[in-house]
Amino acid sequence: MTSSSSLMDAVSQRLGRFATARREEVEGVGAEAAAFIGAGIDALRGGKGLRARFLAAGWTAVAEADGRRCDVPDDVVTAAAALEVFHVAALVHDDLIDNSDTRRGRPAAHRRFEAGHRADAWTGDAEQFGRSAAILLGDLLIGWSDDLLEDALAEADRARAATAREIYARMRRDVTVGQFLDVAEESAWVVADDAEHADRALRVAAFKSARYSVQQPLLLGAALAGADEAQRTALADFGEPLGLAFQLRDDVLGVFGDAAVTGKPAGDDLREGKRTVLIALTRAALPTGGRRTLDELLGDPFLSDAQIAALQRTIVDSGAIVRVEEMITSSVRTAERALSGARLSHASVGDLRDLARAATARDT
Repeated sequence: MTSSSSLMDAVSQRLGRFATARREEVEGVGAEAAAFIGAGIDALRGGKGLRARFLAAGWTAVAEADGRRCDVPDDVVTAAAALEVFHVAALVHDDLIDNSDTRRGRPAAHRRFEAGHRADAWTGDAEQFGRSAAILLGDLLIGWSDDLLEDALAEADRARAATAREIYARMRRDVTVGQFLDVAEESAWVVADDAEHADRALRVAAFKSARYSVQQPLLLGAALAGADEAQRTALADFGEPLGLAFQLRDDVLGVFGDAAVTGKPAGDDLREGKRTVLIALTRAALPTGGRRTLDELLGDPFLSDAQIAALQRTIVDSGAIVRVEEMITSSVRTAERALSGARLSHASVGDLRDLARAATARDT
C-alpha cells in the first residue's frame, strides 16, 4: 500500500511532467499564451489531494482484497492526477460564479487575470477580461483532466476502461448539474416552502460536491482494479454518506473557518449567500423576525466583520451547528458500517476509515 505522502509525491511529479509538456506546446506562440498556460499550472499548486487519495484507496481496497500488498501503479497515479486537475477546474469556475477574491490563499483565477490586464495597461474592461479568461482557463483544465484520464486508460483492459470512462463522465455531469442547482437555489429559495429548504440544500450538496469528492473517486479507482459488483456496492455505500459528511464539514468551514487556514475570508459563504443545510436549519429554528433578518443579510457581498460575527452567533444560538455536527457523525458511522463484511482488503478498510476521519474532522 502506497502511503498518502508517497502517493501525493507521485501525483505531483506526474503533474509536473504534464505541465512541462503543456508549456512546450506554446513555446513561440507568444507571451499571452505562455501566461495563460502558466496560470493553469499555478492553479494546480496546493490542495489536500483528497480525491486522489480516495481514488487510490478504491484501487487498493480491490487490488489487495486477496491479502497481497502492492504499490499504486503509474496508471492509477495518472488517473488520480486527472481528478485533481478536474477539481481545480471546478474551483476556477466556482470562484468566478461566486465572485470569490481568493483561493488557497492566492488571488482567484479571474482576479489574477484582471490584475494582469491592469498591470500590462491593456485597453478595455479589466474585470470582464478576467472573467472571460477564467471561463476559458476552467475549460482548459477540464481538457487537461481528460488528457490525463485517457493517458491512464491507454493500456487498460477494455472493460475496465469503459467502466472508468462511464464513472468519470457521470462525475462531470453531476458536478455541472450540482453547480447549477447551487446557483439556482440562491434565487429559488424564496418561492420554496420553508420545510423543503434542508432537503433542497442536501440535493445541492450531493450533486455539487459529495459524489465527486468521495464516492466517484472511490469507484473510479475500484474500476481500474477490476472491482466486482459487490465491491462496487460496498464502496458506493461507503462513499455516498461520507461525501455528504465531507460537504457538511465544508459548509461549517465556509462560515466558521479560520481564513489563515482555509485560504478564504471568514464567513465567505454568508457573503456569497450560500443556501446550505446549515443555513436551512438555522432558518427553521428562528422566529419570523429573525428569519427575515437572516434572509436580508445573507448574500450581501459587503457584510462587515461585525455583521458576519452576528450571523455566526445567530447560527450557533439556533442550535443548527450542533445539528449539523450530529449529521456529520451519523453519516460517518453509516459509511463505516457499509464496509463491514465487504470483500475488500482488511488493511485498506482501516485506511478508508482513516481517510473518513481526515475528510470530516478537518479545518481546511
